Amino acid sequence: MSEDTAAVPAQIKAPAAKHSSISALLASPAGRNTGLVVALVLLCLGGVVTAGDRFADVDNVLTILRLAAVIGVVSVGMTFVITGGGIDLSVGAIVALSSVWATTLATQGIANDTHWIVIVFTALVVGGACGLVNGALIAYGRVVAFIATLASLAAARGLAEIISNRKTQIVNVPGFTAFFDASVLGVPVLVVIFAVVAVAGWVLLNRTTFGRRTFAVGGNPEAARLAGIDVRRHTVMLYTLLGLCCGLAAVMLIARTTTGSATHGGLYELDAIAAVVIGGTLLTGGRGTIAGTVFGVLIFTTLSNVFTLNNLSISAQAVAKGAIIVVAVLLQQRLARRSGA
Repeated sequence: MSEDTAAVPAQIKAPAAKHSSISALLASPAGRNTGLVVALVLLCLGGVVTAGDRFADVDNVLTILRLAAVIGVVSVGMTFVITGGGIDLSVGAIVALSSVWATTLATQGIANDTHWIVIVFTALVVGGACGLVNGALIAYGRVVAFIATLASLAAARGLAEIISNRKTQIVNVPGFTAFFDASVLGVPVLVVIFAVVAVAGWVLLNRTTFGRRTFAVGGNPEAARLAGIDVRRHTVMLYTLLGLCCGLAAVMLIARTTTGSATHGGLYELDAIAAVVIGGTLLTGGRGTIAGTVFGVLIFTTLSNVFTLNNLSISAQAVAKGAIIVVAVLLQQRLARRSGA
């Protein structure tokens, strides 16, 4: 009788242990990334089934990668800010302002007289300066990140409209367009830039003191401060880094469209945050993944491409994106509770 009663708990514990191990696997970085890969593969299969050769065509794949490259660079920077416990709603407006400032007649004139790198430098300076202002307002002005970046969104977009007089500025710098229209081993330069930024971001977040401090600040700012980390200075650095990413994205957008416009970067803040959240970065901070962000960007870009090839409306795309974000956040909360149990 005692042997039977001893066997019952063992039989109960076995499924429970198995269930716990599965939950732990899903909550691990490898498990999350595997799930993202599976989702991307299923999405590609759906594209092949519904759109056939139009989706599987090499030119279409390159189009997806080009579209993913611009928002992908912004999303890498957003990963750092969200991991550090912040948020930035002004990235789209910063991209627009950087694109406009870098394509004014004065800037293009200097670029034609000297070198096209002037356009790149101008966009990076404008983007970095905007990020610096955001970081200073949040860290030293103690303005809530949501409010500070919302104000920056309005100000940057308005300034872009003033500078451009609400007109699209055409780029007429042959060296600039020739460089960014080129390819490396058949891969567009824009995609190569995205890959380099993603790899550099992964190294910075996972293999440097800066990355470790980012996790610490996002996880527990007070504990980070007591550990000797200058939380305010680090916060400014995070937002400046995101601003530089926005400046680089503006350069890539200028190269892709050969224009600078106050309308560039529309809803980039939502797309970037969505990609970061889908990738597994916690909105509350303290955990982030560059690899997951890259997969998140590819998933959303591929989804938009499949919808477009099947003549589905932008409204339907927005509904799908919203549903995916909600599901991703719910899964994050569920896995977080299980891992903490």
